[in-house]
Amino acid sequence: MPGLRLRGRGKVRDIYEAGEYLVIVATDRLSAFDCILPTPIPGKGRVLTATTLFWLDLLKDIVPNHLVSPRVQDYPAEFQRFADQLEGRSMLVRRLKMIEVECVARGYLAGSGWKDYKRTGAICGIALPGGLVESDRLSEPIFTPATKAQSGHDENVPAAEVEKSIGAELTGRLRRLTLELYKRAAGYALERGILIADTKFEFGFLDGVLHLGDEVLTPDSSRFWPKETYKPGGPQPSFDKQFVRDWLEASGWNKQPPAPALPVEIAARTAEKYAQAYLALTGRTL
Repeated sequence: MPGLRLRGRGKVRDIYEAGEYLVIVATDRLSAFDCILPTPIPGKGRVLTATTLFWLDLLKDIVPNHLVSPRVQDYPAEFQRFADQLEGRSMLVRRLKMIEVECVARGYLAGSGWKDYKRTGAICGIALPGGLVESDRLSEPIFTPATKAQSGHDENVPAAEVEKSIGAELTGRLRRLTLELYKRAAGYALERGILIADTKFEFGFLDGVLHLGDEVLTPDSSRFWPKETYKPGGPQPSFDKQFVRDWLEASGWNKQPPAPALPVEIAARTAEKYAQAYLALTGRTL
């Protein structure tokens, strides 16, 4: 979008300067194993944006968020000529002073948490009962923060390490907020046939007030499992990009750039997964 000032480009999102605000654009790019795949997922950015908007509205009574407007007509004038590209996949947001911590809530034993448990019997220093199996439901959700390493991977770290960098008081606030948001969302999703195995939140400050920012409870930042097929003891069918991860694992790719192109049918089925999650959670179609 020539003429707009690009502030930053992530694996999935592009961020543009918009005066006192920012415009976040969710693209159809897909990242797996810290590589951007060459094959876009049709409509993915629209699903991510619509899902985030849904949760921001549902959770706004717990914590304020950075959203100003998802309507391009409310953006600065220079964005108007790109309305066809931006509508439905972008948000005008307030600038937050982001806290450099991934606030992860886990209700089930999966992903890196399962790997940590197998190795140490704990996740982020939180000891768990022995004898748990992959995908087991935890007796209570746990807060397992993560930080960004130089490699780009999220690395699980004990809360005590987070306290050293941002202080015990703020770490405690993040823990309480993360678990409250997760419990509200998980309870809502369960009534609609979806288990939220885990998810991550990001927070920042605006005028000294803690706000929720970035994407919220999307298939990219969460593990969504169908309740009807849930069976502990192994990996679960998933509404999220785990479907692509599984295909990449089976492809023989060494997880080093460049990533392989996805077959057309895999990209299409992945798009269906994202759309199915949105429909199940909201009762709406895009």
